[in-house]
Amino acid sequence: MFGIIIAFEDYKPFWGIQGIFTSNWVGGKHFLKFFKSAYCFRLIKNTLLLSIYSLIWSFPLSIILALFINELKGKFFKKTVQTVSYLPHFLSAVIVCGMIRTLTSVDGGLVNAIVTAFGGEAIPFLGQPEWFRSIYTISEVWQSIGWESIVFIAAMMSIDKELYEAAMVDGAGVLRRMVSITIPGIMPVITIMLILRVGSILNLGYEKVLLLYSPQIYSTADIISTYVYREGVVNQNYSFAAAVNLFTSVISLILVLGTNKITKKMG
Repeated sequence: MFGIIIAFEDYKPFWGIQGIFTSNWVGGKHFLKFFKSAYCFRLIKNTLLLSIYSLIWSFPLSIILALFINELKGKFFKKTVQTVSYLPHFLSAVIVCGMIRTLTSVDGGLVNAIVTAFGGEAIPFLGQPEWFRSIYTISEVWQSIGWESIVFIAAMMSIDKELYEAAMVDGAGVLRRMVSITIPGIMPVITIMLILRVGSILNLGYEKVLLLYSPQIYSTADIISTYVYREGVVNQNYSFAAAVNLFTSVISLILVLGTNKITKKMG
């Protein structure tokens, strides 16, 4: 938290910790510079769209996956499915991005091989702005749904088994038990997870984007965190980068508090 001060200064990094006390105070200069820049709207838009697409697809799918895993009867098969589903989470961004580049390659990529087999022309997917969001979202869903489903599966373990037995006696099928017992039983956990996801909607990880994007697709791929990386690490504009990053943190706080208030009003 102490380092936030440099967002309001013209920080001199070669003075080290002393620079925080001796650098010139400029107030909101760097914030205004960001808001007036030509990149501000584009960065916020790209970050929001990538986060919202990932949230819309991965959050419901992780709940659905948890529901179906919970209904599996064989213990060994159930554990195997669960393990296979969350293994992609442990793959590093470098490996995942390498796989994406290989699969979407114009020369010998599996995706383009399928496209050309059906009579189409090979597409440079990572060189065209309109394809980036779809590629990112699909890879994010593949990596995250298994891991996120663990929380929901754990919540399902706390639901009273007698409720399921009573529902079966009354003739309720699998789908009816999911809708009437399981989903209401894990609704508090779903609410908490949704609040956390909404709160981090602007803090999109930069690693995967940084490894996949290029200047020709900045129009759809450049996000706040990659911009902060370029300004702070590459161009060494530490104060400006800190100001942009602090802006996203404040918005995230507002989103968390707002979502929490809305969910409380909804019961």
